[in-house]
Amino acid sequence: MGEDNNLMQAAKLVELLGESSQILFFTGAGISTGSGIPDFRGPDGVWKYRQPVYYHDFMRSEAARIEHWDFKLEGWEAFRTARPNAVHEAIVRLERAGKVRAVVTQNIDGLHARAGTAAGLLIELHGTNRLIECQTCGRRSEPEAHFEYFRKTRRPPVCECGGFLKPATISFGQNLRIEDLEKAEDMAQGADLVVALGSTLSVHPAADIPLLAARRGAPYVIINRGPTEHDEMPEVTLRIEGDVGEIFPPAVAAALKV
Repeated sequence: MGEDNNLMQAAKLVELLGESSQILFFTGAGISTGSGIPDFRGPDGVWKYRQPVYYHDFMRSEAARIEHWDFKLEGWEAFRTARPNAVHEAIVRLERAGKVRAVVTQNIDGLHARAGTAAGLLIELHGTNRLIECQTCGRRSEPEAHFEYFRKTRRPPVCECGGFLKPATISFGQNLRIEDLEKAEDMAQGADLVVALGSTLSVHPAADIPLLAARRGAPYVIINRGPTEHDEMPEVTLRIEGDVGEIFPPAVAAALKV
């Protein structure tokens, strides 16, 4: 019975992908673990053993800035060397087939961009580790020199304008960029299918984006290993439990008849 159900779910996923031309993807950490990026909120996630630095503390405390840069330095090598995996590449194949409306991601690893997702379609709600941003003037720059400076001096780098620099990610207690949130909401309004990949759908307001499309009547698919906060919602059309990397790329290949 279990195997028959799996086959039925896989067939339904292929059917939905094949029929849709305005797909909204919503992606979380579960799609990047296959690229060596650690999960933050799972049972073995980073936040299990290290507490985050809140944005207001970063802005007013040198000690908090050192702690934040120390944490970012700890993970920098993994982010710097990570490469897109089959899930990122499958989304790009659908984009090239003219089927993707937008890719809304909670991930800060930059792997969607590195895989080839067009900048105009990609909304990184929680920012990106690929760039460093001044908290005063907003100027962005490449990370390597700033991490090297911190590694050698143990002093948090500052901008030429005197503002504090930090990776261009949304820290705890920091508001999402309103323009990113508005664009994601707009994209959800025109989607004919929404697919959530590798997210527990537990971080708000980001997790509300898929529901905007689903509540308009768009089919809503969730693929994740482990429970999500949307599992019992009536808007969910198809809930597939398991490894996104094993489930999603073969379905895309079948939908595109590759």
